[in-house]
Amino acid sequence: MPQNSLQTIKDEHAALRAMLQSLLLMLDRGPGDEPECFFDVLRAMLFYIDEFPEKLHHPKESDLLFPRVARLAPQTMEVIVQLEQDHAHSEAAVRELQHLLLAWELVGDSRHAAFDTAVRRYVAAYLTHMKLEETAILPVAQAVLGEADWAALDAAFATNCDPLTGKQPRDPIYDRLFTRIVMHAPAPIGVGEG
Repeated sequence: MPQNSLQTIKDEHAALRAMLQSLLLMLDRGPGDEPECFFDVLRAMLFYIDEFPEKLHHPKESDLLFPRVARLAPQTMEVIVQLEQDHAHSEAAVRELQHLLLAWELVGDSRHAAFDTAVRRYVAAYLTHMKLEETAILPVAQAVLGEADWAALDAAFATNCDPLTGKQPRDPIYDRLFTRIVMHAPAPIGVGEG
């Protein structure tokens, strides 16, 4: 029985993991001699996180995957509650990062430490969240969901067009965002100068 949605979730997690690691690499590298480019790339990365995972990925997990798993495997309910709390907090957290980045860019280095601390905390929490989904929910889903469940999940996740996963069809809006990040971020993140 097809379970394309499982692979889509894993691919989207891998893409997001790469973006989060790139965010940390950019932060470690710092603005250097090109602060405008540096802040532009960080803004684009945070916008991607806010746009794709928060608006397309999480809602499908929360509205489609988690309820099906909870219905057939009630022992997962405690984990699902934790994951839902993470989802509820995550959107506000990325918006706070966007604000802290803007403060650093506009006010100056006195705001750098607050952004740095918040990003590192956010990335650590997000990586833990994805690992919990991949170890406590996805294997259970694979074991308990039936054909009708997988058909609904596969259809829903097939509409996700994240350019970072390399899947088709891709949304031109996200393609432009991805291209902007890659073209302006220095190696090893992208192909920009630096």
